Amino acid sequence: MTLSRRALLGAAACSSLLARRLFSATPAKLRIGLLLPYSGTYAALGHNITDAMKLAASEHGGKLGGREVEWVAVDDESDPAKAPANVNKLIAGEKVDILTGPVHSGVAMAMMQIVRQENVLTVVTNAGAQAVTGTLCAPHVFRTSFSNWQTSYPCADVMLKDGRKKAVLMFWNYSFGQESMAAFKEGYAKGGGTIVKEIAVPFPTTEFQANLSEIASLKPDAVFVFFAGAGAAKFVKDYADAGLRDRVALYGSGFLTEGVLAAQGAAAEGIKTTLHYADALDNPANRKFREAFKKATNREADVYAVAGYDTVNVLAQALEKVKGDTGAHSELIAALESARIDSPRGRFRFSKTHNPIQDVYLRQVRGGREAVVGVAMKDAEDPGAGCKMGK
Repeated sequence: MTLSRRALLGAAACSSLLARRLFSATPAKLRIGLLLPYSGTYAALGHNITDAMKLAASEHGGKLGGREVEWVAVDDESDPAKAPANVNKLIAGEKVDILTGPVHSGVAMAMMQIVRQENVLTVVTNAGAQAVTGTLCAPHVFRTSFSNWQTSYPCADVMLKDGRKKAVLMFWNYSFGQESMAAFKEGYAKGGGTIVKEIAVPFPTTEFQANLSEIASLKPDAVFVFFAGAGAAKFVKDYADAGLRDRVALYGSGFLTEGVLAAQGAAAEGIKTTLHYADALDNPANRKFREAFKKATNREADVYAVAGYDTVNVLAQALEKVKGDTGAHSELIAALESARIDSPRGRFRFSKTHNPIQDVYLRQVRGGREAVVGVAMKDAEDPGAGCKMGK
């Protein structure tokens, strides 16, 4: 072999090695799957979660753990029947590194049946289904929002302290509504309250007039409900139009007014709710977040946006510890378990079942704004019934 040929081959080998080094020095993009509603009743919720996640990522320079973020979004249409195909599309088809979402508890239940068999890190960004951090819990599944128990159980004590001992329950009849009512009843019965009637409404029906006439005839001390999004906006207006607002006090988990106060207008005045967030929370993280979200979207932030924002911030903290290696499963899980987030909702940490331990606030609509009246339950920790993770 001539010297010149050796030199050429050596140069080619050096070039190949350099290319490999350059390639390995540039980590693959971090593919985050979004299983969220972008159409239908809960579309606004899905968009707020998504936009807040993107806002948080931008605040980290578009990278988490040194890897550029790539978003893969699927409209789950709030349809549990379509969840298996949508989850498989994201995990098997799109090969996402991390799966996030959904909003609808029924979709979450269907999703959990699949993700428990997979090894992809999953962060539930809204759905409050008890089983996610209960009977279906898994080491690689976390939730950054709430459980249905957390947002409803504390409201029973609020209602009883207001002297309202006879209540009617009304709710959308799917897992979220059912579990919200079960949690409320647990606290209400413990304090000596009596349930006069339970009215289950098929989801996503928004024809409430017949039910409201029944409530008027039952004459309870108060009504506790679960509705959210566009349905909640219509319910509150219908409740006022039926002449009930000034006769029977209305309570609910915070989703009743969250994000829809403007649409509800004067009809929402005086409603009391319990939730782990309120627009008016006076802390630096909340003020900064609300200003940034408004600037980025020209919309007001809400509890759904907070969960999306916190999801990315908690992932950023954990991925930094493992240098972006989503394959380091046990180390990544441990990093998430030890995470402490200074959130717009206040500080929170994960429980042993991977649900947030967080304050639940008492809010009341006053002058068209959601005022923070107090803390309904400090460091509310979901019971996590049935979770077996060897902890």
